Amino acid sequence: MTSTNLKITLDGSAGSAAPYEQLRAQIADRARSGKLPAGFKLPTVRGLAEELGLAANTVAKAYRALEADGVIETRGRNGTFVAAAGEGASREAASAAQAYAERAHRLGLTQAEAVAAATEALRARYAAAR
Repeated sequence: MTSTNLKITLDGSAGSAAPYEQLRAQIADRARSGKLPAGFKLPTVRGLAEELGLAANTVAKAYRALEADGVIETRGRNGTFVAAAGEGASREAASAAQAYAERAHRLGLTQAEAVAAATEALRARYAAAR
């Protein structure tokens, strides 16, 4: 299944990621790389679902995840748009980092131990994404 205007291709073979995750990842990658510029208007949930042959709830789930990540923003009846690069993601990352720092401190970790734990988690996560 391929979307014409977004150039989204979904792999339906066994063992591939869930369709909403494939959709989320491809839109996020295109937005972060600039292939989908800030302000680009995304298709409606229903329109993209029809184009890809998916349930509307599948596309809605991907859009909700992208919005939570700060990649896209919904402007009510005006539609859904690619958010300004990095703004939402940077704010979210800073908030998560602050929460982690607070938690690590409460657990009694030294700064070096907290940094090592975060570095290992990032290394494992980014290696898994390849």
